[in-house]
Amino acid sequence: MKIRSITCFYHPGSHPSEAIPRLAQQIDGVKKQFTAIGWDVQTTRLATVPFGTYTTPETMVEIIQSLETAACNHGFDYISVGPARINHLDEFELIPKMLSATRNVFSTGILTHLHRGISTAAVKACASIITQASSISSDGFANLRFCAMSNVKPFTPFFPAAYSYGTQPAFALAVEAADAAIEAFDSAKTIAEGKRNMLAQMHQAAEELTSAIRQMNLQWELPFKGFDFSLAPFPEDWCSLALAIENLGVDRIGMMGSLSAAAILAETLDRGKWLKVGFNGLMLPVLEDSILAARSVEGSFSIKDLLMYSAVCGTGLDTVPLPGDIRVEKIEALLMDVAALSLRLNKPLTARLMPVPKLKSGEMTQFDFDFFKNGKILDFPAKRLGKALSTSEWIEIRSRQ
Repeated sequence: MKIRSITCFYHPGSHPSEAIPRLAQQIDGVKKQFTAIGWDVQTTRLATVPFGTYTTPETMVEIIQSLETAACNHGFDYISVGPARINHLDEFELIPKMLSATRNVFSTGILTHLHRGISTAAVKACASIITQASSISSDGFANLRFCAMSNVKPFTPFFPAAYSYGTQPAFALAVEAADAAIEAFDSAKTIAEGKRNMLAQMHQAAEELTSAIRQMNLQWELPFKGFDFSLAPFPEDWCSLALAIENLGVDRIGMMGSLSAAAILAETLDRGKWLKVGFNGLMLPVLEDSILAARSVEGSFSIKDLLMYSAVCGTGLDTVPLPGDIRVEKIEALLMDVAALSLRLNKPLTARLMPVPKLKSGEMTQFDFDFFKNGKILDFPAKRLGKALSTSEWIEIRSRQ
């Protein structure tokens, strides 16, 4: 396991920009403490409250560019400026402009309201952002920095979904843990044994890191919000969540039995007793998982399979490569399904979709990025939604739980 990110949460409207160096100093101290006890910390990141609370349409680009510069100059690798809010649809329109004007800034769009349901206007706005962002660069890479999301709570440390709430700075840990699942089940003779192995590793890690945090002398009161021990992969086989699923006994991810394996891993995470924040679920990013990328080439799974797995375990659809000419109406239909699943099951879900210019279904991506493995462009059956699905402003879907 590695620490994918020490994510610091911050409200630019409540603290001056001079606070960023001080926060960076604190987080750097946290990183050094973890490194000293043998942990690999890949990145440190800064996440703010929703950008609409501290910018206006006229000042948004300038303020966020300034935040990006300050954050990067003081050691933060990336910054998330929070979501466009569902009751402020004008904020969605600003996100393509934001992505075009920055390099290390992430943002999101909220699809649902807890009490009102799915906003069809927000669904359409997010689909439009995805299609617009695909043309910001020739490879469609800007969509790495945007996702549509539903039911994601503040202080989630994994990007792009990270955002803050309130005025007090805080931090949380995003732990890259797919390798723990691989090791736990690789030699396990029974599912029960594999579960025990996996939980033992994670509880030991949580205790070790918690002990280190307690020993730190943080100059600010910087509350620790918790751990996100999601089974996030790294694009090498030793840290592939798809391989972990196959290690449970599935021949190839996508075949029958995959959903059972995913549910077993997710249920194991549910048993964890650490301080939880964020997803603590399974992440199946097509282009960030070496085995999953390879299986996309083989055609062993579809987008509908990934969405089905999200019903029992996952965090949604992530780094899914799509045809460059995909129509916005197809993306709207897919986002509608993600939103409905999230509300009905009362679980956080995201959709980070990546139309790749000039590529068609079945062709290979050609990204030159250390954290990607190239895979096949996927497609899915969809047409423009009609009748009541297209004319309702809000679609109420109550949780069955």
